[in-house]
Amino acid sequence: MGATGGRDARLWRDAAAISAATGVIGLSFGAIAVAGGLPGWAPILMSLLVFAGGSQFLAVALITGSPLAAVLGGLLINARHLPFGLALGGALGGGRAARFAGAHVVIDESTAFALAEPDPARRGRTFWTVGVGIFVTWNIGTLIGVLLGSAVGDPAAYGLDAAFPAGLLALLLPSLRDRATRAAAIAGSLIAVLATPLLPAGVPVLFALLGVLAAVFLPTPARPAAATPAAGAEPVPGARGGRPV
Repeated sequence: MGATGGRDARLWRDAAAISAATGVIGLSFGAIAVAGGLPGWAPILMSLLVFAGGSQFLAVALITGSPLAAVLGGLLINARHLPFGLALGGALGGGRAARFAGAHVVIDESTAFALAEPDPARRGRTFWTVGVGIFVTWNIGTLIGVLLGSAVGDPAAYGLDAAFPAGLLALLLPSLRDRATRAAAIAGSLIAVLATPLLPAGVPVLFALLGVLAAVFLPTPARPAAATPAAGAEPVPGARGGRPV
């Protein structure tokens, strides 16, 4: 198997693993939604048209008490997708239809996988593979959860609530070799942790974007001065103007 074939196999393997975990979370969402009093069609339609896992759980928790709070909370949490779209750039595709469809699957996982791909030519394929895979399994899981109802438990009981942060951290680790990225990540993490006890769910993640300022104001390391030949030194044989031919 060539290098390209090996990379494709790893992509399919990783996409299948995270999509399977997402399907179980979607199953739990469907069950929790109907157990909370929503009609069966509501979580199914929400997963198809909204497709925003954390926001959907938040909406189910708030919608019976305050629909306005559910909408505003969802908008607040998903505001983080704006910089996602800017970072992905051409990975969504060149045409208007491709970009419109791609915007629907701009989520944490598809963005992280795409940005972790160093080859720009493969970035689009990675984004679509992960994004579409998760979209399909999330909706299948939601449908099964609605049908099964309250028989499904909390995904935290299976440890799946930790699968997404762990997977995203593994994808981000190579990027942390860069000094500026590392500074932004550490600053953003500290801001989110400190803000969590003080702000509603979802807002600390938005405040973590302020961590980018740590990279902006990070002092730039001084570059070593280029070596210049000493006065009166003889030119190096086989060189022209002090540079190798």
